[in-house]
Amino acid sequence: MATLSLTQFLTLDGVIQAPGGPDEDRSSGFEHGGWSVPFGDEDFGQRITEIFARPTAFLLGRHTYDIFAGYWPKHTDPTDPVASKLNALPKYVATTTLTSADWENTTLLRGDVVEEVAALKERIDGEIQMHGSAGLARTLLDHDLIDTLHLHVFPVVLGTGRRLFSEGVRPTAFRLTDARVSSTGVALHTYELAGRPTYGSY
Repeated sequence: MATLSLTQFLTLDGVIQAPGGPDEDRSSGFEHGGWSVPFGDEDFGQRITEIFARPTAFLLGRHTYDIFAGYWPKHTDPTDPVASKLNALPKYVATTTLTSADWENTTLLRGDVVEEVAALKERIDGEIQMHGSAGLARTLLDHDLIDTLHLHVFPVVLGTGRRLFSEGVRPTAFRLTDARVSSTGVALHTYELAGRPTYGSY
């Protein structure tokens, strides 16, 4: 049985929208795209290389798939730790609108996403990785289907934009298993699913 991990970039106020460029996602008039780029450094690159050394497959939401499919197939350097994995390994896309996918080794999951992902985890081994795909991630978090969170928290506040942990998210406990800080101040944290929260009083 596979585990499912999510790698997500967040601001200090929890925004996950358009970290990689101004035109990545301008929905709802978002004007702060590209906020993660100034913080890239060797530490952050090493973290990404470590994450991409592990997957056996990828699970993507429709919007993230469109972004990735428009970029990574054009990068064919076999020594690139990200491109080599994304182009070679199986990719599963949760979608109700796509009818076909041109990127090699892509399979569309067009049924009930919770059932599809649960079945996918049962039938393959290793680590399935999600990157971005916040809408899909939110649904899977609410059904305890994401086992590991790699949260990269950038030292910037935007005040607007879509968030992963928004009102109504299912109360869930996680266990911190790794914590580092890049030279530019990005907090690189890994959490493992630990069940429901417990409560007390001071």
